[in-house]
Amino acid sequence: MASSLTKDSVSPGTPGSEKTFFGHPRGLATLFMTEMWERFSYYGMRALLPLYLVAPGGLGLSAGTATAIYSVYLSLVYLLAMPGGWFGDRVWGPRKTVAVAGGIIMLGHLTLALPNSGTFYAGLGLVAIGSGLLKANISTMVGQLYKGPDDPRRDGGFTVFYMGINLGAFAAPLIIGTIGESVNWHLGFALAAVGMGLGVTQFLLGSRHLDAQSSLVPKPLSAEEKASTLRKAALWAGIAVVAYAILGFSGHYTLNWVLVPLTLLGVIIPVMVLARIKRDKDLDRTEQSKMSAYIWFFVAAAIFWMIYDQGGSTLSIFADSSAENSVLGWDFPVSWYQSVNPVLIMALAPVFAWIWLALNRRGKEPSTIVKFSSGLMLVGVSFFLFLAPLSIAEGGHKAAALWLVAIYFVQTVGELLLSPVGLSVTTKMAPAKYASQMMGVWFLAVTAGDATTGLLSIAGVDLNKTGIVALEATLAVVAGVAIWMYRNKVRSLMGDVR
Repeated sequence: MASSLTKDSVSPGTPGSEKTFFGHPRGLATLFMTEMWERFSYYGMRALLPLYLVAPGGLGLSAGTATAIYSVYLSLVYLLAMPGGWFGDRVWGPRKTVAVAGGIIMLGHLTLALPNSGTFYAGLGLVAIGSGLLKANISTMVGQLYKGPDDPRRDGGFTVFYMGINLGAFAAPLIIGTIGESVNWHLGFALAAVGMGLGVTQFLLGSRHLDAQSSLVPKPLSAEEKASTLRKAALWAGIAVVAYAILGFSGHYTLNWVLVPLTLLGVIIPVMVLARIKRDKDLDRTEQSKMSAYIWFFVAAAIFWMIYDQGGSTLSIFADSSAENSVLGWDFPVSWYQSVNPVLIMALAPVFAWIWLALNRRGKEPSTIVKFSSGLMLVGVSFFLFLAPLSIAEGGHKAAALWLVAIYFVQTVGELLLSPVGLSVTTKMAPAKYASQMMGVWFLAVTAGDATTGLLSIAGVDLNKTGIVALEATLAVVAGVAIWMYRNKVRSLMGDVR
């Protein structure tokens, strides 16, 4: 990346005279590379996870159990983003939190690489904890590189950073997936650890280019708060240890004793957080109204992510057992499907940005509500499309790979309509009291969606059956239509947000 650092030909001391990364603060290069390697490790392991869980040479679990584990894992990553952000704000500061998080993620991948089913789940837990700590804090440090929200380079900086995410996500299944599927599962997981190790090294070497604010703890815990937090943490940890020790020694322990509580937490906690904010008497009437509108978006987003994230579980498991994974006679690993979305994101995101800008100039850009409802309907359409390869497989034939590529394409277009809008509307509609917490609330929509998928799988629902796929598709389309039909009501609740 050194070759992309440039020196502006202006006198020292003037604004912009420092070395830059594509015109942005040099620290962006550090965060770009750290996030790229972290996403490389995360998406590489994620592409292998459901395949390893069902493989005879892996854990040999049923498709339902594998989907439940995968969904619980994803829901935990996003659920832990909120306490991860709190930890950066109150305990270590963003920079130290990200460095420690990278080490935890690397340790988690190394644990996954051990050929032992018992340590495998501990490895998943470590990766989830590390990802939760890293997710909120590294984005905070990107924002700290710029001189406030009005810095004209700020949006472009986040766009460059977002490209790092997708570069890592694109390369990971092609490299880690190939090694894991074709050579050795545990070698693939070890390769994910190497990727995270490179990310941590890059971060430590380049941290001198980050803003000094990233080392500060914005709101450090007082001695009383620290003691109270430690007491509560020790109490809950003790209860968990005693409960699971009793289950283990009595011979009643099964995997569901972990999966069921975690999936229930993934549904209950988002509801509790939204209810707590909505009941807060400190919010004025306008803020209360915006929160009422936001709940519409939140529920819709949870439905969206419930279907969308099955691209890595339900669709992947289907491809492994029932798809012809070849193009023009050339076979490829199943994990490669997970590279389709990031490459489409990189190709289509600039196109969408240009379209919105062109329509805005003509005064015809769709509203937030229209974009959101369209994204939700499209993810439903993607599962209606999924019915075709399912029918082909039920007829005893292998479905063509292009069916799956088409599903991922439709889902990606839906993502580009819903996800950026969701992030934007979250920041615009956040009550002033909860401004710093609302991004974590948005992540809870992902948690709720994935936890719902996990609950369905634990309950024995076969997510690869035409009936349940059609039901999910219908739910998404109906929800999208409902938001569009009630757009005037939602718009009135949104106040001045458009």
